[in-house]
Amino acid sequence: MSPTAATDTPLPGESPFQTGAAPSGRCTFLGAGPGDPGLLTLRAVEVLASADILVADPLTAAAVRSHCPAGVQVHTPAAPGAEDQDGTFDLPRLVAEAVRAGKHVVRTVDGDPGLDGFAAEEMLSCARSAIPFEVIPGVAQSVGVPAYAGVPLRGSHGTDVRFVDGAALLAGGPVDLGAPETTLVVRTTLGQLPATANALVANGRKPDSAFCATLSGTTTRQRSFTATLATIAADLKAARVLPSPVSAPVDTATSVIAVVGEQVAHRSSHSWFETKPLFGWNVLVPRTKEQATGLSDQLRSYGAVPQEVPTIAVEPPRTPQQMERAIKGLVTGRYEWIAFTSVNAVRAVREKFEEYGLDARAFAGIKVAAVGETTAQALVDFGVKPDLVPSGEQSAAGLLEDWPPYDPVFDPIDRVLLPRADIATETLVAGLVELGWEVDDVTAYRTVRASPPPAETREAIKGGGFDAVLFTSSSTVRNLVGIAGKPHNVTVIACIGPATAKTAEEHGLRVDVMAPAPSAAALAQALADFGARRRDTATAAGEPVYRPSERRPGSRRKAR
Repeated sequence: MSPTAATDTPLPGESPFQTGAAPSGRCTFLGAGPGDPGLLTLRAVEVLASADILVADPLTAAAVRSHCPAGVQVHTPAAPGAEDQDGTFDLPRLVAEAVRAGKHVVRTVDGDPGLDGFAAEEMLSCARSAIPFEVIPGVAQSVGVPAYAGVPLRGSHGTDVRFVDGAALLAGGPVDLGAPETTLVVRTTLGQLPATANALVANGRKPDSAFCATLSGTTTRQRSFTATLATIAADLKAARVLPSPVSAPVDTATSVIAVVGEQVAHRSSHSWFETKPLFGWNVLVPRTKEQATGLSDQLRSYGAVPQEVPTIAVEPPRTPQQMERAIKGLVTGRYEWIAFTSVNAVRAVREKFEEYGLDARAFAGIKVAAVGETTAQALVDFGVKPDLVPSGEQSAAGLLEDWPPYDPVFDPIDRVLLPRADIATETLVAGLVELGWEVDDVTAYRTVRASPPPAETREAIKGGGFDAVLFTSSSTVRNLVGIAGKPHNVTVIACIGPATAKTAEEHGLRVDVMAPAPSAAALAQALADFGARRRDTATAAGEPVYRPSERRPGSRRKAR
């Protein structure tokens, strides 16, 4: 090491961010939007990927963190300027020291930084300290939330729009709210909502003015309530959203975006978000997060809140010699085909390849089959394009429907490698043998029952906290009941096929939904169709639309 080289350990009194590098850091103020992670801009995602230090407002902290590098240093102060857990949080000092050490600090702000007074003060602090910074706009809460509530702010005649700060309104003194037809967008809190409505009337708005208040806007916890300025407080108490003598405790600090004016009338026809078929449904997905990614994304598109609970854990086979011989056979030309019946099988073979220093080129000259699109995608990610994927049912039976019989003239080798789980059924093996093929049925991995989920999740499962559960195999039924207990009878039970449904019924569960085809995508769609029919039935009868978990005896009916 040369005498001038920097060390990793700071000297006494030095900042831990000080290095020998030339100062090249910067601070980026980034609008994280109103809550929906999908509302982050492309530029925001790009900037987050280069963050060394993330200082995030609480509402959107989880969403922005997912786009940052693995080693990013994260701070989530409870409020701008507040102390963190160790009592030493000093944002201006943190930014100054980090930027001067060449770090990129990304300061994310809920909504848009240009409309945040605290962010403006932080920018001013940077300017005074000659710290370079940039601003990435975001979707403002005052614009994004009404859009998700189905309230367009401008009419066809160019209605004026005025943004009102609830705190300023309550500070006293007259406030110019514009002409009577001006649409007002008011930012306030749940606890201050009644006083805010009264202040709007005191400043000239009529008591019968249409009023729409939205809580937790743009998230799947969003709830909107339509009333008038005179009745909103009573309506929210009746719905047990505001504190009342019979209500449970509520968080009165919850942020609220309210719209006042004639544009509120459009909500009945423009409400696209809260009318999704599974809006707000808590759906249990008994799969690992990796396995459930596509399924959970599909459920979110229907408005659901999926929660993955692993019911199985994947472990290596007890005797690895079988897999070792199989991989050697692949390389030496022992097989004409290799058939993958799960993503886990692809992962097991891929791990063995990496262990031996092999890659996808080892599949040269071998035909590859995948049981379905998900497994096929795992192969493509590995660099292998499958030669055969079922054209119909994505199952072992569907694969057999399209599998060619062995032909000694055209097939130089008559052997198929089938790496799979230790508990797999014999359907595929028997079918391939019937088609004239020899099969090396190899245990590539073992499936064991996963550890029980946290106590609160177990209680939600047994106590009716979930609106639906999706069972994608008989083993998910057996294992979920084994590690967490039987789902409550208010929970909608959705099964991927007859065999899974039979297992569910054997465990005392009522099956409400059956997928028309044995695929996770079809199962999610079937649940969405069920939710839509349920919503349509309630609407046609003039009844409120409640989630299944809200219909059990004694539950609070919160939706409106």
